[in-house]
Amino acid sequence: MSSGISRRAVLLGAAAVATAAGPLASVTQAAAAGRTARAAKIPKVLVIGLDGAMLRRIKDADTPNLDALMASGVTAPSSIYTNPMAPTSSGPGWSTLITGVWPDKHKVVNNEFTGADFTTYPDFLTRAERANPALKTYAVASWNPVTDLIFSAKVDERVSTPEAEYDVGTTKRAVARVKTDVDAVFVHLDNVDHAGHASGNASQAYLNALHGVDAQVGEIHAAVKSRATYGNEDWLILVTADHGHTATGGHGGNSWDERQTFLIATGAGLPAGVTRYDVLMPDVAVSALVHLGIPLDPAWKLDGRAVQQPVTDSFDSLRGTLQKAVDERDIGADVLGFTHVAPAGWSVDNARMGTGGVTEWRGWSFTTDEFWTKAEKGQERELNVRARGVFAVCDGDEWSDKACTGTFDSTLVSPAFPVQAGRPATLTYTSYYRHEAPQKAEVLVSYGGGAPAVVKTYTANASSRVETIVLQVPAGATTAQVRFRYTGGNNWYWTIDGVHITA
Repeated sequence: MSSGISRRAVLLGAAAVATAAGPLASVTQAAAAGRTARAAKIPKVLVIGLDGAMLRRIKDADTPNLDALMASGVTAPSSIYTNPMAPTSSGPGWSTLITGVWPDKHKVVNNEFTGADFTTYPDFLTRAERANPALKTYAVASWNPVTDLIFSAKVDERVSTPEAEYDVGTTKRAVARVKTDVDAVFVHLDNVDHAGHASGNASQAYLNALHGVDAQVGEIHAAVKSRATYGNEDWLILVTADHGHTATGGHGGNSWDERQTFLIATGAGLPAGVTRYDVLMPDVAVSALVHLGIPLDPAWKLDGRAVQQPVTDSFDSLRGTLQKAVDERDIGADVLGFTHVAPAGWSVDNARMGTGGVTEWRGWSFTTDEFWTKAEKGQERELNVRARGVFAVCDGDEWSDKACTGTFDSTLVSPAFPVQAGRPATLTYTSYYRHEAPQKAEVLVSYGGGAPAVVKTYTANASSRVETIVLQVPAGATTAQVRFRYTGGNNWYWTIDGVHITA
């Protein structure tokens, strides 16, 4: 649709579209600037879930209401897991978005919800009700399991729309309820998913479905703004999706299109027209809770973080320097996604690294989920779910796909972090490790420029996780430096992200 493309060019051309090469400081400043003005206003949350909708195709469709939300807030493309964690289907997808944890925690791995653990990891409206029972909460869905199974009876109102009424009925109910006394609303709309199944994401029918759901989003948003008390309220509006679709129709597999999701977030504390690449599915629930003023208990073990509270990461600063594929042939000629140049303060020691091999993976590389997973599907790279944006990877398996000599032996070296002499410090980082002997991964720490000592070794598979290691800083040391050393050959891989030391 040429008219849709030109319209979007005008919208985004007028907005400050940021990459991770340095936007987070300005995003944080923008959030801080609005904090005082919002303090006296009553926080409200509206989450709209568009089943099976793809951001790429929204940009091709006639969707003026979603366009306006993107122009006024943050747009964050994202991607999800595949089997064996969970298929790219609605049960795991909505459970992740609504609980704030990945499927390896909430245990939903199908649309039958067998084994679901919503007792340990309840929905965000239930957490809000437990923390503040005075809140008025409401959920309405066109796909009944969302309100029948994922949201608990703790929610004030859960409505499953009769099939005969479908999205029209869901929208009508949402519009009516939003105009009343309510604090947090979740709305699920399903027709885009039906169009995806019937015709595929490449079809005009899919674009038509996006146009239709855009009008429904507009109705609900207009109802919010029509509230008599709107001027005294601070609304956070989040629009998201549970999965994508193939070009010919369907989902559940590991293709890039099926793994697609996104978040559009707009509110008084968010900058306008910004694109972010550090947002993940569990952030939806956490963003809603934070906006409502619900304290996050570490014991909840949530995987998300609030979109309105961005965290600066050194690796994300490389996004603007990423290159196209050199030796890899399945990634796509226009996909930017790797560099060997470390961010400021970091370095890579390849003194013992073998020669030759696939250029992209010769020693520690900095890459993205799209680039790395497209290099080789079906080998569980898609399960690196807790890394965000740009991350570091050693991949002996892919490196060995081209003639090489010697072994894979590369060390990623951090800057010197400040610590307090003689006091404990905490090393935190995100890691995902798949093992095959004689491969080995080591974490080493040195103090004040001294000799590095091993603090952790990986010799068995370790799922995507946030690692926390307590360090005992010796007397006289005021800095600590971390080394991540990976050795192996035609084996598997190790990813690292979000490295920091807290004194």
